Amino acid sequence: MRATHHIETFLEMLAAERGAAFNTLESYRRDLEDFGGFLAARGLGTHQATTEDIRAYLSDLAARGFAASSQARRLSALRQFHKFLYGEAVRADDPTGPVDAPKKRRALPKVLDEDVVGRLIDTARAESQRAGRSPAEHLRAARLYTLIEVAYATGLRVSELIALPASAIRRDRFLTVRGKGGKERFVPLSDPARDAMAAYVAARKALDRDADSSWLFPSFGESGHFTRQAFARDLKAHAVTVGIPPGKISPHVLRHAFASHLLQNGADLRAVQQLLGHADISTTQIYTHVLDARLKALVNDHHPLASRE
Repeated sequence: MRATHHIETFLEMLAAERGAAFNTLESYRRDLEDFGGFLAARGLGTHQATTEDIRAYLSDLAARGFAASSQARRLSALRQFHKFLYGEAVRADDPTGPVDAPKKRRALPKVLDEDVVGRLIDTARAESQRAGRSPAEHLRAARLYTLIEVAYATGLRVSELIALPASAIRRDRFLTVRGKGGKERFVPLSDPARDAMAAYVAARKALDRDADSSWLFPSFGESGHFTRQAFARDLKAHAVTVGIPPGKISPHVLRHAFASHLLQNGADLRAVQQLLGHADISTTQIYTHVLDARLKALVNDHHPLASRE
């Protein structure tokens, strides 16, 4: 579509006054010509758009499959174009002012299936119990298994997990966790997780190592405890041995699996919020995509009108 006089004048300004590159100018040209085509179908010129026309254009972009980021880029071009028209007294107003940029959808977290997590844990447990290893190798395997087991059992942030105090082993059914902002919360501890912790500490004692450390997972680093980077490295290496692509696994993915699997199996969103230590439930709601099938089945099975012909 042939560009209008106003578009050409705007592009000339970008080139002369702002030194815009050729590719930048072509990108603006495509965006504004597309907008011009949309307005032409409404019987309007490119300098005659109203706020509602611009909103309708963004809706049209969405209907054509443009991502929110692409819509926002188009809106940015329209804002600059209309500021130019206002500055040149072509228009007495800027119709883009009241228009909000499309919000980007938050990326859904990577979630492993329950059977995949089960395989990850089972193989780590087997490695920690395998005979014929040196005490040091046994300790490393026990540490990794404990980290995986506790991470999935509690949903702790990796920073909370690696910094668990040595006193955590003395807890019975709950861990006391100090999370973001120094807020404390209680997190239930499963029997397998407690058993893994006890076996790991026993392996440490057998080597007479780090007996005086205040950390459950001590190391020789500056922090005094095992690092998140080291845990991620060992976890990915273990995942490869059981056929899980390393790009699909991380300590944070175990936290996502904890939350998603709880919701899939009937947990209340507010309870999951508390367990994760989220201050705002809107943060937890990113996991509600896993509820779609369960909620649909709930309505179909229990709503009095669901079975009407």
